[in-house]
Amino acid sequence: MINEAKIIWQNGKQYIPDLKNVQLKAPFRGRPIITTAKVDEQALADLCPLGAIKTNPVSLDMGKCAFCGECALAFPEKIKFTQDYKIATNTRENLIIKEGDYKPVKIDKSKIRKSIKSIFNKSLKLRQVSAGGDNSCEMELSATGNPNFDIGRYGISFTASPRHADGIIVTGPISENMAGPLRIAYDAIPEPKIFVLCGIDAISGGIFADSKALDRSVLKNIKVDLYIPGNPSHPLTIINGILDLTRDKW
Repeated sequence: MINEAKIIWQNGKQYIPDLKNVQLKAPFRGRPIITTAKVDEQALADLCPLGAIKTNPVSLDMGKCAFCGECALAFPEKIKFTQDYKIATNTRENLIIKEGDYKPVKIDKSKIRKSIKSIFNKSLKLRQVSAGGDNSCEMELSATGNPNFDIGRYGISFTASPRHADGIIVTGPISENMAGPLRIAYDAIPEPKIFVLCGIDAISGGIFADSKALDRSVLKNIKVDLYIPGNPSHPLTIINGILDLTRDKW
């Protein structure tokens, strides 16, 4: 007991009681804001190797953004990254931050299938599929279950078999050799089911978007229920996104 008390006194409590109101600090980069300041827009866009920044007017696509922060360092009067980690959404368009738009990213409740909240609002089992991932988002997904975040307190956990799952959460850009297994795993899950893309590699292909080694055609016939941006996605972004999708209150 004495040794445990010393550890708590030295390190503090790791468990986070309220995952909705955590205040993260820099260097974490979350939701960007783009001001109306006049800059060389083309020079700004050229900074991004992933093509996340568009001009006229300036916009930033969080589905492509690596959150490296180079644009904010070069043009601090134009772009700033906040510590807002609540950036998961269920529509691709909501991931695009536009110039002068400072509103937080939200889930579009009108586009949530009724079965999601009626069936998965108390328990959710997910099968994680690494479709050519680099293990960064995979590690963050694992972290959601550690003593700090404890996603299990909400009845959410990961399962080894798609036949025991309620949905799939995909990481990685979907390499050619993983497109088939991803489809097989998705088809093995009984209806109704949810489909989640976690990280920019899964959402857009990331830095591998133009690679011939990818086969993202499987996404053409699957309804994406949740996009979780990040490179990798933060555990708080993952947990808040899943819970906001499946529950009205938590």
